[in-house]
Amino acid sequence: MLEVTGLRVAYGGIQAVRSITFHVNEGEMVALIGANGAGKTSTLKAIARVLDAAGGDVHFLGEKVTRLAPHDMIRKGIALVPEGRGVFPRLTVAENLAMGAFVRTDRMQIAADLEHVYGHFPRLREREAQLAGTLSGGEQQMLAIGRALMSRPKLLLLDEPSMGLAPLMVQKIFEVIRAVAAEGMTILLIEQNARLALQTSQRGYVMESGEITLTGESAQLLDDPKVRAAYLGE
Repeated sequence: MLEVTGLRVAYGGIQAVRSITFHVNEGEMVALIGANGAGKTSTLKAIARVLDAAGGDVHFLGEKVTRLAPHDMIRKGIALVPEGRGVFPRLTVAENLAMGAFVRTDRMQIAADLEHVYGHFPRLREREAQLAGTLSGGEQQMLAIGRALMSRPKLLLLDEPSMGLAPLMVQKIFEVIRAVAAEGMTILLIEQNARLALQTSQRGYVMESGEITLTGESAQLLDDPKVRAAYLGE
């Protein structure tokens, strides 16, 4: 579904991502793990086109999308849940979710998808008239994921969904991520908790200093001595 070839991202003279190549198959959940500053977020932003790539290509469903506008990527079926959630704080929960469907015109299906999101996150229904900026961090993360799902994506990009959340809220968020994956959603996941990311995904890539240094089935990476020492605290 997603093929990234020779992707480079630079900030001025600093190379954040150094010609990486990887792929995500349809229906897979793939984890991208690595230390802070490894280039993971820059990779997702470049795929979603909220950040210009310095080189390389991105193909989605066989089509080159390297230079499309961010809103066109949404129309193609790629949705990003950004690090830090990025909700619209002065809009209500319901208005934030409506913004997720801004490229759609199928009103009956939008209403059905809204009910589906509320089914995953009942707390959002309870707070649908509340301003997003007044929600807790966990509730904002629910909202960010729900907003992305409202675009009805084919590929969901998740950037650090557990960041700053209490353990019980992390558990709830990942229950929903697993449920969405079980429904057939293709997911590319960045997650600071490497163990959780690899336990949740089918395959993984390890990034170090802007490069992919290791790849394999998630179960294999969990048993890899280098991964265990560097990212699993062993």
